[in-house]
Amino acid sequence: MTILVTAASGQLGRLVVDALLERGVAPAELVATARDTAKLQSAAERGVRTAVLDYDRPETISAALEGVDTVLLISGSAPGARAAGHRNVIDAAKAAGVAKLVYTSVPNATTAEFVLAPDHKATEEAIAASGVPAVIARHNWYTENYVGDVQQAAESGTILASVGDGKVASATRADLAAGLAALLTEDGHLGAVYDFSGEHAWGYEELAAAASELTGREVAYTPVSSEEHVAALEAAGLDAGTAGFVAGIDDGIRRGVLANADGTLARLIGRPTTSLVDGLRQAISA
Repeated sequence: MTILVTAASGQLGRLVVDALLERGVAPAELVATARDTAKLQSAAERGVRTAVLDYDRPETISAALEGVDTVLLISGSAPGARAAGHRNVIDAAKAAGVAKLVYTSVPNATTAEFVLAPDHKATEEAIAASGVPAVIARHNWYTENYVGDVQQAAESGTILASVGDGKVASATRADLAAGLAALLTEDGHLGAVYDFSGEHAWGYEELAAAASELTGREVAYTPVSSEEHVAALEAAGLDAGTAGFVAGIDDGIRRGVLANADGTLARLIGRPTTSLVDGLRQAISA
């Protein structure tokens, strides 16, 4: 079996390669890909084969998939402009006769009105239409996404958001990578759609408490309306489009899109997922 990891130079992809090696996958059975293979030097030094794979250049995808049985398609990093590149990978996987495709989606991708959902909905639908045997891993929010909030709170003493009482069942990238490694190497998952999350959905009061512990100062959560949030973000220097996008994410959190605390990830990795405060502590000290 040969496993190919897309976007292996990224923050998640690098950890997936690490997790696969830790699970005993031989370096010769791995292909780490990226648009720039110079960023894959660490994997290459461990004997992992590297290849160019650019979602927007189909010829690179076909070449990289030669002889590959299993593919991890890590979603692209440009919201609103990802689906076409994802379809290129799906089409190439079908043409290559790939036996398993694992895709990193978002919670409620096909049902929620969420600013991040459209690309993932289109990709999940393309996978289903292709007939390629697949597993969908719907990732909750990365715990590491809140490092900036904690660092800012060290100065301001507050975490401002428009999530209301919404909750987030976040997980660390390392935990998610370990779960993906399980899906890539284990039998029995084809056709499944899994929610990958922590086992505890936390509110922003808990985020503020974690920030207090990590910064050594009192931090409070300051809830604001979406309109107030956009105004604050624009005052901080964000353009109107980006400010609206960030507030749109908070709107989804307020409506519960990221609140499902599922035990699937912990079961797959064989241990509890990393807590909010420990995940933030690890990310800040990295």
